[in-house]
Amino acid sequence: MRVVEALRVDSSTLTLDDAWTVVTRVHAALADPGVAGVVVLHGTDSLAETAYLLDLHHADARAVVLTGSQRTSDHAETDAPANVLAALRTAVTGSGVLVAFGGRVLPAAGVVKRHTTDLDAFAAPDGPLPRAVLPAADGPWPRVDVVTAHPGVDGVLLDACVAAGAGGVVLEGLGSGNATPAVVAAVARARAAGVAVVLTTRVPAGPVATTYGDGGGGADLAAAGAVPAGRLKAGQARVLLAALLRAGAGDLAAGFAARG
Repeated sequence: MRVVEALRVDSSTLTLDDAWTVVTRVHAALADPGVAGVVVLHGTDSLAETAYLLDLHHADARAVVLTGSQRTSDHAETDAPANVLAALRTAVTGSGVLVAFGGRVLPAAGVVKRHTTDLDAFAAPDGPLPRAVLPAADGPWPRVDVVTAHPGVDGVLLDACVAAGAGGVVLEGLGSGNATPAVVAAVARARAAGVAVVLTTRVPAGPVATTYGDGGGGADLAAAGAVPAGRLKAGQARVLLAALLRAGAGDLAAGFAARG
């Protein structure tokens, strides 16, 4: 077993550049045919996002397993050793990018942190999602923001993201992916400015369904240019949108349909 410190930061401050550093270090480790698998120790706040970025760029049969802990290492009943042991075992028996945490082993795509303090912290509410590997890309990461809808929401925050230079925005809608007429108008303005908009939902499980109308429903958002994220929730939808934009993907709808 060999230990490599890729970086040391609080996971709540992790940027896409930081997460990409993890991806490149994992790829460097797997370049050695003698490596049976890789374990990534990661803070829980953004573990799901880094796991998904790894999954989007993982074309190796060997396993990459992410884990961490809810309790600190000096806690009398820390969960860290059990999680690390489970991750090590999974790394030499599993395949693909996985999360080993709290007695569960979950696929990276679709995983979310489900509880702030419970030791069984992660879940995959919609089960395994389809995988399609992206080619590695160079260049700076685009700014991708997340805007959450609430009853009566207007378009101010979405307009502000565009003004701040966002290359893309993930809109976390109500219900199956709904908002208001003001947000529909803001989506249309964003698209006219060349900013990609992806629609997801704040509901913990289930896909976006662009069926509601009435001026602000999912059907209206889609007509204004928002791309449905399928079953991906906001955190991983943001990662996918950023990766697709960075790779210069021309058809974002196809990119999300293949993975959501």
